[in-house]
Amino acid sequence: EEEEEAKLQNGICLPCPPGPAGTALEEPLRSCRLRSEAERHRGPVAPDKPPSSPGPVPLGFMDVNLNCRNTYEVSRRRSAPEQLPHGATAAPAQEPVDRARRAGIAGAGSSFAEFFTRNFFTKKTKELKPAVQSAPGWKLFGKVPPRENLPKDSKIIQQEYEARTGRMYKPPPPSSRRKNIEFEPLSTTALILEDRPANLPAKSVEEALRHRQEYDEMVAEAKKREIKEAHKRKKIMRERFKQEENIASAMVIWVNEILPNWEGMRATRRVRELWWQGLPPSVRGKVWSLAVGNELNITPELYEIFLSRAKERWKSFSETSSENDAEDAGASVADREASLELIKLDISRTFPSLYIFQKGGPYHDLLHSVLGAYTCYRPDVGYVQGMSFIAAVLILNLEEADAFIAFANLLNKPCQLAFFRVDHSMMLKYFAAFEVFFEENLPKLFLHFKSYSLTPDIYLIDWIFTLYSKSLPLDLACRVWDVFCRDGEEFLFRTGLGILRLYEDILLQMDFIHIAQFLTKLPEDITSEKLFSCIAAIQMQNSNKKWAQVFASLMKDHKEGDKNPSPALKS
Repeated sequence: EEEEEAKLQNGICLPCPPGPAGTALEEPLRSCRLRSEAERHRGPVAPDKPPSSPGPVPLGFMDVNLNCRNTYEVSRRRSAPEQLPHGATAAPAQEPVDRARRAGIAGAGSSFAEFFTRNFFTKKTKELKPAVQSAPGWKLFGKVPPRENLPKDSKIIQQEYEARTGRMYKPPPPSSRRKNIEFEPLSTTALILEDRPANLPAKSVEEALRHRQEYDEMVAEAKKREIKEAHKRKKIMRERFKQEENIASAMVIWVNEILPNWEGMRATRRVRELWWQGLPPSVRGKVWSLAVGNELNITPELYEIFLSRAKERWKSFSETSSENDAEDAGASVADREASLELIKLDISRTFPSLYIFQKGGPYHDLLHSVLGAYTCYRPDVGYVQGMSFIAAVLILNLEEADAFIAFANLLNKPCQLAFFRVDHSMMLKYFAAFEVFFEENLPKLFLHFKSYSLTPDIYLIDWIFTLYSKSLPLDLACRVWDVFCRDGEEFLFRTGLGILRLYEDILLQMDFIHIAQFLTKLPEDITSEKLFSCIAAIQMQNSNKKWAQVFASLMKDHKEGDKNPSPALKS
């Protein structure tokens, strides 16, 4: 026993017990030769035993190297350090050796099972390979070790291929394509100058010259277009600069001369000419307020009173919006509540391209307040679709209270009051007066409209209800408003005749449906210069009668006009 213990301490294998169990475990034990690298070259050998010579392992012995007791103990502690109970200490080094010795001399039935389950073999730690500096890999999370395989260059791949196959790589011969030009084509137009591929017949001299001539013509046309567009842009910029200079100079005149002496200068020829050219944006709101006036004597305090009423009505209507409450409140209150709901729906449709009056925009609440206060101020009118555009234009040029005052006085004019109260008889008289001047100024187009039974109410209602702010671009609509504040309702119908004159040639080629669609949605490229030149060409006189005289005569002669309203008005 002392000799076997000495062998275990010096790293010498123990003999396996003879019998079928040792023979059966011969092959598995040979595959488990775990010898320490340090003990291969040197190791403690018993003084009374010579070092073993290399050769085959004798049958029945296990090639197990324990190194030493300390190594076994450390490996055991590394294998399961967390399995020790709290406060327990590891067994001394001699104890595992005794257990191993007892396992070696035990019976063949159960000793080898215990031999493997007791973690007898030492663990062989893996040696870390030095990291190869290469391009880092890619991973979604965390750090990634660098890739060991560097991307190979095409030349390296070619050299490896030649070394492996022994064949030299020959690049394809250069194209034998003929080139008579000194540049590569940069566009499909320049492909005209390219020669045909080698597999096609070459161009003849005449064909090459013709292609060259065609290419030169294309280049010349492109240059002409570019020069023309450049001149057009310069012309537009010059006109814009000139217009800005005129506006700046006109603003000085309006601020320093006209506005301080408004009542004495508003009807002078000089002021009317400046008015026709358009008001400077900085004084536009002030001039509109003065021109419209305040016949209703509305004050900012009165606006606040009606605004507070509207807010209370919105609050009560949102809290108690049942059918019984609506029936008990009466028809007038129900109509007003319907108007308040219609305001919310119509505000979102007001100048949708500007995105300032929609919900969340800077002017949404302001427009809502002005329209709501007006419905409380004029319950007999309420809210009518189209009012939101008029109020929006005023809000863009005036303060909140001033916009409400101008809005209420503007809708109190005879023409606007007739349209917004849907007075059929008055509306028919306005349409009849319009047709008188339509026939006087545009007889050919007038007959064309008559042939399709196209009445003015089909296109004029939308223009008058919104004062052209929905049909025309906003800047052009503001200029129409400038002269409308100067001339009154007559200019609204004169503007309509100017639009018909501007597109007369186009309208003469259209039928009923296309005319109605075209006049409902006018082209967006309409300019103020073209429109106002056509408006200026319209003569508002018929048999030496002006607009007011013609309209007054129609009021007397067509008393029965309200008995047969047009189908559009009925709808």
